[in-house]
Amino acid sequence: MTNWGFICVVVFLSFYSETQGLTHSRFQVKNHGYSTDPKPQFKEKYFPQIIDHFNFNFMGNGTYEQRYLITDEYWKRGSGPIFFYTGNEGDIWEFALNSGFITELAAQQRALVIFAEHRYYGKSLPFGQDSFNIPEVGLLTVEQALADYAIMITELKQQLGASACPVIVFGGSYGGMLSVYMRLRYPNIVAGALAASAPILSTAGMGESKQFFQDVTSDFENYAPECRDAVRGAFQRLQDLAQMEDYGRIQSAFSLCKTPSSYKDIHQLNGLLRNAFTLMAMLDYPYSTHFMGSMPANPVKVACDTMLGGADLLHALKDTAGIVYNSTGDLTCFDLYTLYVECADPTGCGLGFNSLAWDYQACTEIEMCYESNNVSDMFPPMPFTEKHREQYCSKRWGVIPRPGWLKTQFWGDALSTASNIIFSNGDLDPWANGGVRKSLSSSLIAINISEGAHHLDLREANDADPASVIKARKMESDTIAQWVKMEKER
Repeated sequence: MTNWGFICVVVFLSFYSETQGLTHSRFQVKNHGYSTDPKPQFKEKYFPQIIDHFNFNFMGNGTYEQRYLITDEYWKRGSGPIFFYTGNEGDIWEFALNSGFITELAAQQRALVIFAEHRYYGKSLPFGQDSFNIPEVGLLTVEQALADYAIMITELKQQLGASACPVIVFGGSYGGMLSVYMRLRYPNIVAGALAASAPILSTAGMGESKQFFQDVTSDFENYAPECRDAVRGAFQRLQDLAQMEDYGRIQSAFSLCKTPSSYKDIHQLNGLLRNAFTLMAMLDYPYSTHFMGSMPANPVKVACDTMLGGADLLHALKDTAGIVYNSTGDLTCFDLYTLYVECADPTGCGLGFNSLAWDYQACTEIEMCYESNNVSDMFPPMPFTEKHREQYCSKRWGVIPRPGWLKTQFWGDALSTASNIIFSNGDLDPWANGGVRKSLSSSLIAINISEGAHHLDLREANDADPASVIKARKMESDTIAQWVKMEKER
């Protein structure tokens, strides 16, 4: 029987994002019955991390400064759990500002909370401004990131006098994938995982290429079939003008900063518009948010009302895209090539250094050959095959993708021998069907949230939350508590 006086639990959390560059100094959490202090303070620190975990000759034992945030405000030393957030593709403060469920759970379970930043994102750049040069960028891999977290967990536990602490990982989207992989790769360190909105199947090359944009379309179609028809009609009108090379009309209709002049420009415009609908579907929360940009409450409804309320389809399409790209109303025109950057992820890489990192990952291990076809979805045909991916990645990064590698490394759907993983998905989330939707065993648990968008369950409690996410959080909390109890009794 383990001495309860020296037990604590580590929980890892991470989300999908394309944002960067925040400098917030605190994380605010509302009081919804868990927290006695709704404003936990975080200290920003840096951890000396090994640059290359798997090659002793290339970099030796060279290190870089990996950023992390920490608060012990809720921690019951010696017995309270430790929640450790494994950052993914963005600035660590962005995740800290959008993970209120974790701090609410920390207040409930008296936990220490740590947020760790993913290598090559935010300020955790192994080679500084040279990090995205070739070959320096080559050390940006899933395996290196997991090893970072394994090393950080081990050493911080020793520094904090918590060497006996079992670990539970959480994550959302790519971060949810990482939480699954941590449980699979480091079961000696990780005792359980909550993977929210984690598309571990589709990003491993499993499933159909049409699924993602079909599911984006379904969100709008389910609100109103005529909304889908209006969007499809607007794109068709754009295509008709492009075929006539009526570029002046296109510039006027979409308030573009420059007049388009080629198929390339029209393709870019289609990508920018499609990306707006993708983000609104992902972030279809019942309240306004400031995550991956500013969104109104129920953005799918707002978008459809905009599409159906306009007298002119093209102007309505422009105004709908403006929900994403011009939420403040400050832009006087849309710059096609600064608002949206095409990359190896058809769902969007974002902007800035973080977008470079995600583009490289989409060119190497993360497979996202998703495409729209205007048959099963409402968007223009925009194919993105393995051949397209190979051509782009070879030119951009000098790499040839290895299809199937992620599946080989992290099991694909052959998870039956794994244990202690929760797979949560929201029915409103276009990523959901790329993940695990059915429980595989008593300890491989699928939780489906009927009114949930992209990892809504990992956000803080809100008065507008649907009953389905409140129920999901309760199930997650109870399961985590059970895992904690089991680890204490080992």
